[in-house]
Amino acid sequence: MSFVSMQFLLFVILTVAGYYLIPRKFQWIWLLIFSYIYYAFAGSKYLFFMVFTTLTTYGAALMIDAISQQALDKHQAKVRKRLFVVLGLLLNFGMLAILKYANFGIANFNTIFRTNFTSVNILLPLGISFYTFQSMGYLLDVYWGKCKAERNPLRFALFVSFFPQILQGPIGRFSRLASQLYEQHRFDIKRIEQGVLLILWGYFKKMVIADNAAVFVDTIFGDYLIYPGLSIAAVLFYSIQLYADFSGGMDVVKGIASLFGVNLDDNFKRPYFARSITDFWHRWHITLGTWMKDYIFYPLSLSRGMNRFGKFARKHLGKSIGRTLPICVANIVVFLVVGIWHGAAWHFIIYGLYNGLIIAFSGLMMNNYRKWKKHLRINEKSRTWIVFQILRTFLLVNISWFFDRADSVGTAMAMMRNAFTNFDLGALWRFSSDTPAGSLISLRLAIIIFGCIILFIVSFIQERGVDIQSAITSKPWLIRFIIYLLLILALPLLGQPPSLTGGFIYAQF
Repeated sequence: MSFVSMQFLLFVILTVAGYYLIPRKFQWIWLLIFSYIYYAFAGSKYLFFMVFTTLTTYGAALMIDAISQQALDKHQAKVRKRLFVVLGLLLNFGMLAILKYANFGIANFNTIFRTNFTSVNILLPLGISFYTFQSMGYLLDVYWGKCKAERNPLRFALFVSFFPQILQGPIGRFSRLASQLYEQHRFDIKRIEQGVLLILWGYFKKMVIADNAAVFVDTIFGDYLIYPGLSIAAVLFYSIQLYADFSGGMDVVKGIASLFGVNLDDNFKRPYFARSITDFWHRWHITLGTWMKDYIFYPLSLSRGMNRFGKFARKHLGKSIGRTLPICVANIVVFLVVGIWHGAAWHFIIYGLYNGLIIAFSGLMMNNYRKWKKHLRINEKSRTWIVFQILRTFLLVNISWFFDRADSVGTAMAMMRNAFTNFDLGALWRFSSDTPAGSLISLRLAIIIFGCIILFIVSFIQERGVDIQSAITSKPWLIRFIIYLLLILALPLLGQPPSLTGGFIYAQF
């Protein structure tokens, strides 16, 4: 059931209506039932994997909690708890690895050892990356004593399966999300209105901006040899598509969740205003970044092995580099995992390593950067310097998009070469008539430009600290009605039909 289908909207309306009509003490049960109904629409066979993750995580967390309450010495308790947390991690990440990366492993094994093992037909459940990471974050929090294990299996099942976020996140934390799911909520017309506004804004970004840009992205990336002069245009269109699609999806998700009184974590904070790659990842897919930081970066950078490595580096390379190098290595490992998380292909791995290496190099060069800026008398608060940093970061990010969107490393490299050696914007008007981009070119470009201007204005206002949702919903009813009507009319008049472009990109994860 696609998020951009009328069927889904009717499902949401029915779920919300029932949620506020039934006795409030049963609201969380209603959410659980309809979350499973939603996921069953994708295929009842997918339910097995979600139930597997739910039961194994629930059981492992209960055992860890029980061990903490037993009269055991610290070492014995730690060993036993570690056994169950490792078992839970292996079962769930192992299943994810097999389902998502088995054929990638087979293909590379065949290439290296010249064997001829055939790929296997594996079912990839929708949203498995998101609910697996969310569940494993909970398990680790229980292991570290950050939260208590949930003793009601049905309540925990709702935490894993809450339907608005199941397909594309955000990756929630038990300490912030669970209590909201279980508590009773009264109908609040102001909250409902703000949720609907956020949903409409998300659909505007998706259908009007992202889907029109996707027509050019798919055509150029699909036939990059035919359109070599449009490589820069392709990656810029993809930059627009990916941001509008993913952030628009998050707006829809957060808007739907708010209809039930649930405030999900922010996943975007205007990343194209970022002034460095590190800042970009603090703004882009925020919940994935914080998950990686809390569950991979800190445990790795503070581990005994990394501590010994740091001492060795300080002794042989100097105090400054010795302190920074372990952090750099941890960042590279984190972004290697980020690349693997994005998909089972080498171009995703290169995408992750590219970001990790830039962040690591920036860390190593930090002192040098300070000296150079002081020597050149650069005012870090000047508008010129800030704009330069934003444009520099945007350029570096767009280079990474070649690896994120291309079908292979070879395709990404070829398109990058063309971007620097071959530029022919006029080819936009020479698309083959049998491609989706071959018709209404000027109109599509005008719609994209118009949508981007609106998006930039909204983002710029938000960057200055203005809560636009509250600002709009506090306006007189006539102004609000006009804004809502314009957003609704824009979807069919300016947007692409879902049958042509499909659902949200990250719903495939």
